[in-house]
Formats: sequence, structure tokens, C-alpha cells
Amino acid sequence: MLAYDYPVMGFFWSMLIFFLWIMWFILLFHILADIFRSHDLGGVAKTLWIIFVIFLPFLGVFVYVIARGNSMAQRSIDQAKAQQSQFDSYVRETAGSSSAADEIAKLADLKARGVITDGEFAAKKAQLLA
Repeated sequence: MLAYDYPVMGFFWSMLIFFLWIMWFILLFHILADIFRSHDLGGVAKTLWIIFVIFLPFLGVFVYVIARGNSMAQRSIDQAKAQQSQFDSYVRETAGSSSAADEIAKLADLKARGVITDGEFAAKKAQLLA
């Protein structure tokens, strides 16, 4: 009985509308986040964009994407690069560098192979031990 009242294509249409609605909210939240993280907009401009996006959501979002879409993408790229560099520095700090003894052993190996002189070895050793 339910299949007759609600055909399969009706179900697919309902699912399409539902997922478009979810995509719309995701886009809306991305735009609101972009407005707040934008450094080139002042407080008044941010307020006006937020009012525009909230009170006329479809028009506001479309105008924002047209007007500031390229800079929006660049800010996302810059944020991703900043997060990657923070992660890399965290990994370097957490993994730890080699100890002074390891560095001295490497320097001794370089000295034994004749890559560095005795004076260079002594200077680097003193620097590591200081």
C-alpha cells in the first residue's frame, strides 16, 4: 500500500532534495566561517555580509561566492598550509632530535673519513656540548 502511495521515483526525488538541503547548509556554514576568518574585511563589512547571508540566504550565499569565491579558496589553502606547518613542527618536537652524543658520533665519523678537519670537529663538539 505504501509503495503505491509513495512511488520509487518519489523516494529518489525526496532523497535528492534532502541531500541538496544538507549541501546548502554545509555551504552556508563554510561561508560564515570564511567571513569570520577573512582578514581583509573590517568589522562593518563582516557584519553586513552576515546580515545579508542570514536574511537573504540564497541570494547572499550566491553573491558571496561570486564576489569572494577566489579569495575564499585562497584563504582555505593558506589555512591548510598553516595547519600542515603546525603539524610538521609538532611532529619534529615530539619525535625529538638526536642527542648530542649522536651528533658527536656523526662528527667523529666525518672526521675519520676526512670530510672535516680536527679544528672543525673540535669547534662543533664544543658547540654541541655548550
